[in-house]
Amino acid sequence: MGEILCFDDFCRELKNSGFSMGGGKAKGVYAVVPFSWENTPPDSVIRWHTGDPETDPWEWRMRVLEERSDIAYAKLFFGTSGYITADWYSDFLAVRREGMIFEEAYYSGKLTKMSARIYEVISENGATALHDIKRLGGFGKEDNSGFERALTELQMKMYITMCGRMQKKNKFGEGYGWSSTVFETVESFWEKRGIELTEKQPQDAFEAIEARIWQLNPKADPKAVRKFIKG
Repeated sequence: MGEILCFDDFCRELKNSGFSMGGGKAKGVYAVVPFSWENTPPDSVIRWHTGDPETDPWEWRMRVLEERSDIAYAKLFFGTSGYITADWYSDFLAVRREGMIFEEAYYSGKLTKMSARIYEVISENGATALHDIKRLGGFGKEDNSGFERALTELQMKMYITMCGRMQKKNKFGEGYGWSSTVFETVESFWEKRGIELTEKQPQDAFEAIEARIWQLNPKADPKAVRKFIKG
């Protein structure tokens, strides 16, 4: 792996590897940035949560969505964050969806009713901020825990993905408060970026990803590898 000193270095290494855990924790598989904020080497120029867009990996998760057309970021592995490049996205998609469109997955019992409500809002409205998903879907505080599980489920099964961030707006159209994450369907995300997803056989895709992981990390945990791939 080449030395990572800035955002461009990170993107280069991510493109070379094809995918990575986010958050600086490899979880027995692989991470381009191999340390979290808790165990940052004292001599590293890469430091978490400083707000510096060039050297803070926390900032990079949004930069790849806003500035790159070939990298996806979402809750993709172990229910937490990760990156997949365009070159490898179709392989993961084949494994996670098993060839099923959303309706087929839902009616076969692989997705919850709350996931269906969220997906319907996003598919009908296009890229939608988190606060608007809750408003348009009629989700209340009593739905919070189920809502978060469903949102993660949809990302893990690769039916929706993060695409940026957006502030709430007042009656004058002015942004205010913290930005919230924006989501859209996977198909819309890649179509806007001019990239066509290809159909692959799930088993072939699984084997290709598995072989790549062993190249990246010969000491990877076999159980973790399987879970990483299958979600």
